Amino acid sequence: MAEREPLGVIGAGWVGLVTATCFAELGHDVHCRDILPEKIAALERGEAPMYEPGLSELLQKNRERLRFTTEMADVVDNAQLLFCCVDTPPTYSGDADLSRVNQVVDELGDSTDHALLMKSTVPVGTGRAVARRRADLGYVSNPEFLKEGSAVQDFMHPDRVVVGEEAESNGFGDRVAALYEPLGGQIVRTDIASAEMIKLASNAFLATKISFINEIANVSEEVGADVAEVARGMGLDGRIGPQFLRAGIGYGGSCFPKDVSALKQLAGNSGYHFQLLTAVIEVNELQKRRTIGKLQKHLGSLVGKEVALLGLAFKPNTDDIREATSLVLAARLQGEGSHVRVYDPVATEAARDMLSGTKICGSALEAVDGADAVVIVTEWPEFSELDWEGEVKSRLRTPLVVDGRNFLDPKELRAAGFIYEGVGR
Repeated sequence: MAEREPLGVIGAGWVGLVTATCFAELGHDVHCRDILPEKIAALERGEAPMYEPGLSELLQKNRERLRFTTEMADVVDNAQLLFCCVDTPPTYSGDADLSRVNQVVDELGDSTDHALLMKSTVPVGTGRAVARRRADLGYVSNPEFLKEGSAVQDFMHPDRVVVGEEAESNGFGDRVAALYEPLGGQIVRTDIASAEMIKLASNAFLATKISFINEIANVSEEVGADVAEVARGMGLDGRIGPQFLRAGIGYGGSCFPKDVSALKQLAGNSGYHFQLLTAVIEVNELQKRRTIGKLQKHLGSLVGKEVALLGLAFKPNTDDIREATSLVLAARLQGEGSHVRVYDPVATEAARDMLSGTKICGSALEAVDGADAVVIVTEWPEFSELDWEGEVKSRLRTPLVVDGRNFLDPKELRAAGFIYEGVGR
């Protein structure tokens, strides 16, 4: 078993907090730093600042092994292996904003016996840039591959763990690899640039699969095929697989949009036009807006129409609304003159400040009451458990459902008298 050495985590956001609590669960003492005092105060009380299944339980269970602070010195003084988990949002140019990463590097002080373990998603070449900035600091690329909504499970049962290092890393790569050995996933040892590219390429490929099946869905609508059956038949081919072949109204979240754009920008900065990713981004943006056309198909002008959006988070089991399709739809519907009411089981508060002019409802039934149409934006399980044939239908002004996630049974809804529009169905 790997030595249970103390660890540092810089950035107590979604990635950082999952990393800290999971390593604490493995028996390590973890010192976690964030610059927001209110977040640190909440964490010291055992309160998770975001919704992620299993995270609150691990936080409570391992409070004795977790230390939270706003001071970088508290982390540096207590651990040599320091995970960098700060945000790298896109800039106006499309490049990743590395200002938070650079600030961390500059704040580490005299760190000849420390290593920065980069979990933040960064452009290829960041490791070299850090080495030029701080030759005294060890550096290992250790990208995360966590899915929101199943992050704890993904961390504890990884498909693979990537450890990127250079020859002169002074054994830090071996120590990082040893941390993950109890988890049983395949450990990929490589150079730093390749490790950085693995992260970007993985997310770009998954986004490409989503945009591909959405294009197939759009063609299926024109020729009378059912994309759900098409995807099922495709997914049985071992070379393709069923994952990420579910058609819908576009991907969102904190990773895919940012990472696809970052890889496209990286290629452009290197003088290469990444045509495929240009198309992937375009398809995703257009997919979010096709819902408007489906509503207009049945309602005509949307001026004055009441439209209920069920789901705000970009996917179920999270309260993350970054790049969420719901925000695009709400804005477009308001632009068409519609009255928009919204409901989400957990993401309402996170989205409240971004939904000016909409009616925020306390339940799905409140949202559909008097609506001319219902749009399924996020496939929360509770939406499939609603009494669609009875109470939902009785509350609707028009029994129109646009199922943006192909979540409900079209045959059952149509048999009950609904006008049903899915994606590629």
